[in-house]
Amino acid sequence: MDFNNNFRFTIGVRVGLVLLTCIFLVNSFYTDSYTLTKLLLLIALVVQGYSLAKYLDKSNIEFTNFLNSIKYDDFTQTYSTKRTGTSQDELYERFNMVIQKFREIRAEKEAQYQYLRTIVQHVGIGIITFNKAGQIQIINAAAKSLLDISQIKSIDDLSDLNPELVNSLKDLQTGGRDLIKIDRKGEEIQLSVYAIQLVRREEEFKLVSIQNIKSELDEKEMDAWQNLVNVLTHEIMNSVTPISSLAATVESNLADVIDEEFNVKNISKEDIEDFHMAVHTIHRRSESLIKFVSDFRNLTRIPIPKKSTICLEELFTGILTLLKHDIQEQQIEVTTQIQPTDICINADQEQIEQVLINLLKNAIQALEENPEEHKNKKLKIEAGFDEFRRVYIHINDNGSGIDEEAVKKIFIPFFTTKKSGSGIGLSLSKQIMRKHNGNISVSSTIDVGTTFTLVFNE
Repeated sequence: MDFNNNFRFTIGVRVGLVLLTCIFLVNSFYTDSYTLTKLLLLIALVVQGYSLAKYLDKSNIEFTNFLNSIKYDDFTQTYSTKRTGTSQDELYERFNMVIQKFREIRAEKEAQYQYLRTIVQHVGIGIITFNKAGQIQIINAAAKSLLDISQIKSIDDLSDLNPELVNSLKDLQTGGRDLIKIDRKGEEIQLSVYAIQLVRREEEFKLVSIQNIKSELDEKEMDAWQNLVNVLTHEIMNSVTPISSLAATVESNLADVIDEEFNVKNISKEDIEDFHMAVHTIHRRSESLIKFVSDFRNLTRIPIPKKSTICLEELFTGILTLLKHDIQEQQIEVTTQIQPTDICINADQEQIEQVLINLLKNAIQALEENPEEHKNKKLKIEAGFDEFRRVYIHINDNGSGIDEEAVKKIFIPFFTTKKSGSGIGLSLSKQIMRKHNGNISVSSTIDVGTTFTLVFNE
């Protein structure tokens, strides 16, 4: 017998008993029945009526409790099936089945939520969601790393980092994009910010993705310079090489003619000597231009680093020995400080030596250009670990410094502040550091000095 039939049968029996008791009670009043009989029948009627009402009310209470458990997501309750053979057993069994189904649905939703949360936390792009009041709902690990924060409750808390970033997050509409520069771990990075607006359960919130595109921008910039260098060097070499070759041939022939007795109509020996000098100048400047172009070619030919373990103390000692003559000639006071002394890096020794030699030569030249203003010429090399456990190298000189406008352009290929510079040394150093997953930066103050910093992320 199913639940509905069982319930109807139970109600029918109870109602039938009430009716039957009513009939007996009415009949007792029309017959000469004992008063005790009438009283017992009346009590029986009241008890049966109360029992029927309680039975119906109990079912309503059970239904109410069951619906409340669904309303408030409370699926901890279970109903005991005593197997009494009544409809209540079947009702409780159905309740337990529905509750179990809701438990499975909630468990599935929780598993799905944790799955999506794990994905969000491990995705490489920073993600932040916040409501109209600015209260943050989700912020993943990538966003915390990009913004160098631990935990925040509102986007207004980012004002100390960069007020422009907060305004951008608030103002961006669906599909809006923005580029923001922030300082993180002592390094300027470029953030690409993208936002969309969503509605969930009638609550508006904004989802923002944040990505560091500085390395991509640097790579695109360097690719553009490399392509330009390739085109320039190709065209210049194609034009200059035959000029240099022809000039060398003509120069040699004129030299032979000058040393011989000759009589060329309308051309004196002095004119021939002038021709020789002109061709010699063309040859010399062509060779110089070829060397200049060959140096530029190095910008596009940096090999993949062959990394090995390099101890900085030995590295600095070898480089200073190489530059010892220039240092002594300029009477420069050099100090080195490595803390701890056993710091080693994993890098290509030849390439890192090239970077350090270039920076040290720049420092020596900066001190050389201002002998009167800097009688006590000082050059300091310092290495250690920064607050993020990255190895750093500082090269500091007390030269005349570099003006702010030049500092912004100092790593651009061909740009130089030196009269005889080619403008590729620092550009080459930057590329080498990028291939080592590192960074090179400069800070300078006029009449105080300049500091170049190398940071190794590995």
